[in-house]
Order: sequence, then C-alpha cells, then structure tokens
Amino acid sequence: MMTLLKHVVFCLLLAWDVSPAATALQALISNNEKLLVGVANEMPADKYDFVPTGGEFRGVRSFGKQLKHAAAVQYLVANSLLGEPVNADMSEERGPDAIRSKADVVAYLQGSFDALHRAAATVDERNAFAPIAGVFGSAPATRAGLIAGALAHSSNHYGQVVEYLRMNGVIPPESR
Repeated sequence: MMTLLKHVVFCLLLAWDVSPAATALQALISNNEKLLVGVANEMPADKYDFVPTGGEFRGVRSFGKQLKHAAAVQYLVANSLLGEPVNADMSEERGPDAIRSKADVVAYLQGSFDALHRAAATVDERNAFAPIAGVFGSAPATRAGLIAGALAHSSNHYGQVVEYLRMNGVIPPESR
C-alpha cells in the first residue's frame, strides 16, 4: 500500500514539476481541507449525531464521529512526523470524547489540517521518501507516504459524510 502511495505522490510531483516536495503536499492537504471542512460547516449542528438507519448501518459512526475519526488520524500522522506527543485519542483514531458540538468538531478538524500543513512543511526532497519508523505498526513508512495515506483516509470519510449530508437534504458545497 505504501509503495502505491509513494508512487502516486512521486507522479504528482513530476506532473506538477513542483519543488520542493512540501509545496505539492501542501496543495493536496489544502484540497482535502476545503472538501472536508466544507461539509463539516454545511451540516446543521443538530445533525452532528446523525447516523443512517435505513439498510445495514448498525455500528457506524455518527456524522460528528466520522469527522473526529478523520481528524484523529491526521493528528496522529502530523504529530508523529513532527515529533510531538501522540495521545490515546489519536492512536485509537477516535478523537477526544469531550468534543461533541459542531463548533468543537469543526475546530478539531481544522486543527488537524493545520497540524498536517505544519508536518508537510518539514518534508523536502531529501526526506520525503526516506524510511522512518512505522506510525501504524512496525512497517517502515515515509513522510510523503504517511501524509498521502492520511489524505486518502480523509477522502474515504469525505465520501461517507457527503452521503450523510444528502440523507439530511443538504447538498454538499462541491456539488452545487
């Protein structure tokens, strides 16, 4: 999986003819940030506890918990790359239990993108694909691969929360 992510990021760097590597990663982060924070802002506050009920949805996360989960993974990656503390809320990929309101969830999500931007700023051509200690288990990873993986993960959850918005009659910002 990391080899594929490494290849994707490398191809993006070549296609964009961008240097340093951090600039390309920053653009990818900004795109995901626009999408995910956009849907977070669109969902009405009273729908942050929404969980689909029609069909097979037993045990799925609520809208707010989907966003906190995506943010927790981004904090995990960013803090690991920055050498900052990783807490249980991050390593268990759930986010803090105390964060429940729309305003708090949006702030936590925005903070995770800010942290990811800071981590990407430390990536350069020398260290982008250099192996580092595994963040997710013992497998070696790379800075560019971890950031790309966090963004792919957030994109997955973006697709899920877009459906949550539509189930509540809200058209996602990027679909207007």
